[in-house]
Formats: sequence, C-alpha cells, structure tokens
Amino acid sequence: MSFFAKMFGGKKETTMTTGEAIQNLRETENMLIKKQEFLEKKIEQEIETAKKHGTKNKRAAIQALKRKKRFEKSLQQIDGTLSTIEMQREALEGANTNTAVLTNMKSAADALKAAHQHMDVDQVHDMMDDIAEQQDVAKEISDAISNPVAFGQDVDEDELEKELEELEQEELDKDLLGVGTSTHELPEVPTGDIKEPAAASKEKKKVPAKPAEDDEDMKLLMSWAN
Repeated sequence: MSFFAKMFGGKKETTMTTGEAIQNLRETENMLIKKQEFLEKKIEQEIETAKKHGTKNKRAAIQALKRKKRFEKSLQQIDGTLSTIEMQREALEGANTNTAVLTNMKSAADALKAAHQHMDVDQVHDMMDDIAEQQDVAKEISDAISNPVAFGQDVDEDELEKELEELEQEELDKDLLGVGTSTHELPEVPTGDIKEPAAASKEKKKVPAKPAEDDEDMKLLMSWAN
C-alpha cells in the first residue's frame, strides 16, 4: 500500500511509531523537492519556447505560456505542501524528543524509587542518632583508658606545689645563714707599728739596710690585707 493510501485511507493498519512517521515525511519532502526542481526547469523551457515563437507563431507561444502557468500553479501547490509537511515533521520530531526525555525520566524515577524501596526517613534519622551515640561512647572509652586513676597515680598537684615551695624556702634559708662566713680565713692585719725584737734590732744595726727587701715585705703584707 502506498504512503498516501496509508495517510488518507485504505486498510487500517497498526499505528506507526513517531520515528517511522518522521522518516516517511522526510521521504515525501525529498520527493516533492525533486518535483519542484522538475517544474522549475519546465517553466524555464516554456518561457524559452514562448520567446522563440513570439509573434511569428503566436499560437505556439500562447500554448507555451499556458503550460508555464500550469507548472507555476503546481509549483505553488507543492510549496504549500512542503511547508505543511515540514511543520508536521518538526512537530513529530519535538514529540519524539519529548517522548524519549519522558521515557528516560520515568526510568530514572523508577530506579530511584527502587533504590529507596528499603529505606525510610525515620530509619535514617534513627541510624544517624545511633552513630552519634556510639561516637560518644567511643570518646568516653578513650578518656577512661587514658586516665591513670586506675593505677593509683592520682596526686594532688596543689600539695606538690606546696612541697616545692617549702624546698625552695629551705635552700634560701641556708644561703642566708652562710653569708659572711668563709672556709678560708686570712691573717689579721697589724694596726700599730711593727716592733722588732731586740736581737733582731741589734742584728739590723750590724747589717746594712736593704730598702729593696723592705719594699717586698710591705707588698706582701699589703696583699694579705687586701
């Protein structure tokens, strides 16, 4: 059965898909475009025929112009038909696109529904609460493990600081008591004139004076005083 029989009558057949309808419309468009090209050539030929005969063969020229008019009318009808088919094809293509989009969206919605089939919002909230609770329990366990109380090491830090202050004060008292004393005592410095023994004086009278040695003795004495 021809395409036009399918479109405008004849035996009722199964409804074609949008893709098949679009393909048929494109084939019809191509056929009409070829028809247009044929009519345009025929119109040009009839114009040349009319020019060729002119007034010499007026009857043949008029017949050529009449055929040209018929071809132009057919060409005009084809132009209208092509516009109608083009709009119908674009509508079908849009519907086909929408159908594909809706089909994909429906499939995605079904997949999402299947993914959430065994899930419930309340159950998710309960699960998150359980997770938070278990994290708190884990933190408490870690704190308990790291606390040395279980090994008897609980010591009052204030008491330790007080003991440290007492030790420091004790050392300070020792330092204060030791001021002014020395393990090495120096000989006392004479305050008056040095008196030499009589025997020494006699020997001194016999021995000539040695000013250089006396100066050395005075230097030694002054070093003891210092």
